[in-house]
Amino acid sequence: PTVLPSRYPNLLVNGTSGIAVGMATNIPPHNLREVINAVVQIIDDIKEDKETTIEEIMQIIKGPDFPTGAQILGTRGIEEAYRTGRGKIRVRAVTEIEPMDNGKNRIVVTELPYLVNKARLIEKISELHRDKKVDGITDLRDETSREGMRVCIELRRDVNPNIVLNQLYKHTQLQDTFGVIMLALVNNEPVVMNIMQMLQYYLKHQEEVVTRRTKYDLNRAHILEGLLIALDHIDEVIKIIRASKNTAEAKNSLIERFELTDAQAQAIVDMRLRALTGLEREKIENEYAELQKKIEEYKAILADRKVLLGVIKEEIILIRDKYGDERRTSIGYDEYDISMEDMIPHENTIITMTKLGYIKRMTVDNFKSQHRGGKGIKGMQTIEDDYIDDMIMTTTHHYIMFFTNTGRVYRIKAYEI
Repeated sequence: PTVLPSRYPNLLVNGTSGIAVGMATNIPPHNLREVINAVVQIIDDIKEDKETTIEEIMQIIKGPDFPTGAQILGTRGIEEAYRTGRGKIRVRAVTEIEPMDNGKNRIVVTELPYLVNKARLIEKISELHRDKKVDGITDLRDETSREGMRVCIELRRDVNPNIVLNQLYKHTQLQDTFGVIMLALVNNEPVVMNIMQMLQYYLKHQEEVVTRRTKYDLNRAHILEGLLIALDHIDEVIKIIRASKNTAEAKNSLIERFELTDAQAQAIVDMRLRALTGLEREKIENEYAELQKKIEEYKAILADRKVLLGVIKEEIILIRDKYGDERRTSIGYDEYDISMEDMIPHENTIITMTKLGYIKRMTVDNFKSQHRGGKGIKGMQTIEDDYIDDMIMTTTHHYIMFFTNTGRVYRIKAYEI
């Protein structure tokens, strides 16, 4: 599988303790800003000794962000994918119904679902019209230009454009499903992970990258120190090297004479003649002076994980500010995600119960204040010898709990009464 570059925080990559992600794993692309903001949230929580939850991450990362835009239908598929590592996300093209001068309408498609081929889509629409599976199309044009994508579907005057559009959603890739499998290699083993685990492994990988880089910089300062010693005694160094039978003997002689480490002696032996020029010496001295200023900072990074995380946070925020952009894919409603309960308004209601056990829900409008001499509203009709025994005020979405004389309890939402 293709290994993705580590400089993009939304693409998790290979490392000793990191993960390798291949293009065939069906991990959808995400918005750079959202992903970096989520990693920053994890870092901030670690600094405060808190644990970040998936719920907090899902408030920051709204869902996949496809480069082709389009619209994700509902959040159920996103939530399933983020919590379990697997899910199906329904994506729909961005369309608009435009009236024309001659009384007809046309459907204009401006954004397609991710990985949908426009040419094949137009061909499919043409086949559906030819086979009369979709009736009412009079013209089909691709008007895509530098200004953006635009596919026009002109309709007959007597057809309902919304019905035709729904038929196209059903039979073509104007509406498609993106199957998410968050599969990656963790320590050379394939693992399906949720969004939180993905981000944690990415952060772990970044910690390792920054740690290795810091150790390299510290070691580089050590090597430059040895080179400067050699340049200060260059004639003697050349004499020792020329008198030695092999590289090992030269290294040992340099270590004994100048009290160098093995790494410093090796660097001197490997030193090229161009290092003897004035400019090269000045370059080495400048690099050494620059590293000397940062040595304390490097040691602090290696000694404290929270300092290390602070360095990672600063670096990824720079990437976010430089390369981040706004979301392209919007998230809309899905008719399959809307339950009957979503259609019930939140409003005050009154529940009454009679002595004989009858219960009824009524709106607050059945009860109102009145002046002297006014006629009341009969809110509830009761049978003979029965009367209202209890009355409570609540809201339509609150639970009403019923306790029995045998120690059991049942509950039902107020609007269901």
